[in-house]
Amino acid sequence: MSETKNEGTMSEERPSKSKKGKLWERVLFSDLLVDKSKGVRVAYIGVLAALCIAVNMFEIKFATVQFSFTLFASVLSGILIGPVFGFAAVFWGDGVGYLVNSAGYPYYWWVALSCALMAAIAGLVMKLPLKFRGSMYVKLVIICVLTLLLCSAGVNSLGMYYIGLRIYMPKDVLEAVASRFGGKLNFWTYLVIRFFLLGQIWNSLVNYALLFIVLPVLRAIRPLKLDIK
Repeated sequence: MSETKNEGTMSEERPSKSKKGKLWERVLFSDLLVDKSKGVRVAYIGVLAALCIAVNMFEIKFATVQFSFTLFASVLSGILIGPVFGFAAVFWGDGVGYLVNSAGYPYYWWVALSCALMAAIAGLVMKLPLKFRGSMYVKLVIICVLTLLLCSAGVNSLGMYYIGLRIYMPKDVLEAVASRFGGKLNFWTYLVIRFFLLGQIWNSLVNYALLFIVLPVLRAIRPLKLDIK
C-alpha cells in the first residue's frame, strides 16, 4: 500500500509534459514540436528544408504562367515546425536550391525573404487560440490572405519591381511595356501584369488549394500523430 501511495504521490509531483512548453520553446517551435525530443525536432526541420530545396528545383510552365510549389512548402514548413525555425528552414532551403540549380538566373534574395516570411506568418497564425471544430481551416484562410497580401503582393512584388526590373530587365523591354500601359510602368500596373496577365494569381491559388487538401490528409495519417488544430 505504501508503495502504491508513494507512486501516486510521485506521479502527482512529477511535472507532466504538456504542449505548452517553456516560453522560448513556444516561440521557436510549433505546438506540434514543442513537447518533442531534440531528435524529432531536428528531423522535422531537416525534412522541411529538404522539401524547400526540392520545390525550388522543380517548376512547371503553362503558357505565361510559371507554376512552382514554393508557396505550399513555405507555408507547410511554418505550420509544422513553427515561425522561427520555419523561417530559417525556408530561407536556407531557397538558397541551397538556387546553388544546386540556378538555371543561369541571378539570385533573387527578396523571393527567399518572401517565402521565409510566409513560413513565419503561418507559424504565428497557427498559434492563435482557436480550438473549435474546423478552426484549422479558419487559420488556413487567414494564412492565405496574409501571405498573399504581405508576401506575394508585398515583399516579392516590391522586390521584383524596385530591384529586379531595374537591374535585370533590359531597358528596351521596360520601355515597351511602359508605352503599352500608358507610358509609365508604376508599381500598381506591374502588380496587375504580374498577377493577372502573367498568371501569378493562379500559381498562388493552386498552392493554397494544395494546402487545404494535404494538411487534413497528413493529420489523418495516424502514425504521423499530427495534432494540428
